[in-house]
Amino acid sequence: MKLEEAIQTNHFRNASHRAVLNTLYSAWWLKTQLSGVLKPYGLTQEQYNVMRILKGKFPQSMCVKDIAGRMIEKGSNVPRIIDRLVAKKWVKRAVDQVDKRHTVIQLTESGMELLEKSTQEMNRVFDDLLGFTEKEAEQLNALLEKMRKKA
Repeated sequence: MKLEEAIQTNHFRNASHRAVLNTLYSAWWLKTQLSGVLKPYGLTQEQYNVMRILKGKFPQSMCVKDIAGRMIEKGSNVPRIIDRLVAKKWVKRAVDQVDKRHTVIQLTESGMELLEKSTQEMNRVFDDLLGFTEKEAEQLNALLEKMRKKA
């Protein structure tokens, strides 16, 4: 769908203005698509992100601060996300054996199983969603990184 149809306007100051709005709309669209994939698993994107981060360190535990530093959405309320994952028994909390002041988080066996199932589906969707060739995906990556480098 063209941006003009999606937001019902064709009034843009210039191509850069349209590109910014197109990027924002596309980010929302992607987030909506991925949320739909994760919903049957009882996961939000933020919960999925936390679990993927924990899997990257598995079998080691991680402290909340380190998890927060790796989140895609930097404003995420990581302690609240972890509370929900603990309630679902997908992660567990423990006191750090080295520094008793820290709480560490680790995936549970059921969390690992859920993550593996949901990741299979996410990988399938990642492969199919954009419809780009490998070269087009590389071009998009380069443009997005160029955009963020400016900030």
